[in-house]
Amino acid sequence: MSPAVAPGGEGRAALTAGLACYGLWGFLPLYFHLLGTMGVGPAEMIAHRCVWSVFWAALLVWLARQGPEMRRVLTEPRTLGILALSTLAILINWSIYVWAVAAHRVIEASLGYYINPLLNMAVGAALFRDRLGLAGKIAIGLAVVGVAVQTLALGHLPLISLGLAVSFCAYGVLRKQVRAEAQTGLLIECLYMALPGLAYVLWLQQQGGGHFLAGPSHTLLLLVAGPATVVPMVLFAWAARRLSLTALGFLQFTAPTLQFFVGLWLGESFTPMRALSFGFIWAGVAVFAYGAWRASRRLRTTP
Repeated sequence: MSPAVAPGGEGRAALTAGLACYGLWGFLPLYFHLLGTMGVGPAEMIAHRCVWSVFWAALLVWLARQGPEMRRVLTEPRTLGILALSTLAILINWSIYVWAVAAHRVIEASLGYYINPLLNMAVGAALFRDRLGLAGKIAIGLAVVGVAVQTLALGHLPLISLGLAVSFCAYGVLRKQVRAEAQTGLLIECLYMALPGLAYVLWLQQQGGGHFLAGPSHTLLLLVAGPATVVPMVLFAWAARRLSLTALGFLQFTAPTLQFFVGLWLGESFTPMRALSFGFIWAGVAVFAYGAWRASRRLRTTP
């Protein structure tokens, strides 16, 4: 189980970008919670993310001078098809996550992002021939037990957790197949989502149920949906193309840890059974981290 990264300075930059994106995602529930207290519903939040993200993604493409690459990608049906699938995966992920925050289920959502790195590891071994050693197998086994205990605690499958884990894993796998830089791919994904998002925002405003013009604070916070969405996504996409799925999964434990504490701070219940399920998940994380540490030591000592 090797936490391989790109060599030299680019490897360090990829690790930094990965940590930054997961840190931003860790505190994102606070933003959606604030919007919810102002009366903004999950569907409206998602629609504004789709609309305002386009401008920020376009700015990044312009700053990176990727206009020629953008034109190239627009002539490649296969790349556009993969990006359409990755758009669907991330839209499903957004929808589940925003609804979970609105329903005061941030802790359950955080479980999904604990599971996701272990799912990445299993998929990386199956699809990309990443090495899966004994520590990795034990970590995945502990995660499976944790999900089973969570199922008993909830009385049903933790659909929020599993939905978030599977959709984001699918997004990561698809983005690794895209022959385009992070900024270009993200702009095309945002363009796919922009028209449906704009149509819903305009319809909601026409029906009198929109909050965009309800006051300066509403307008400003909904505009923030653009950078709050694009900045961590482009950091993730840039890091994902330069890190193995195993290394990317290792970094991702930052986000659910922050989300877990945010959920506690928001007053969500944490029963003994839920604590037991998280105990198995955290044990899997610890085994995975230990395995990654041992692998990195072996790499450093190998001539």
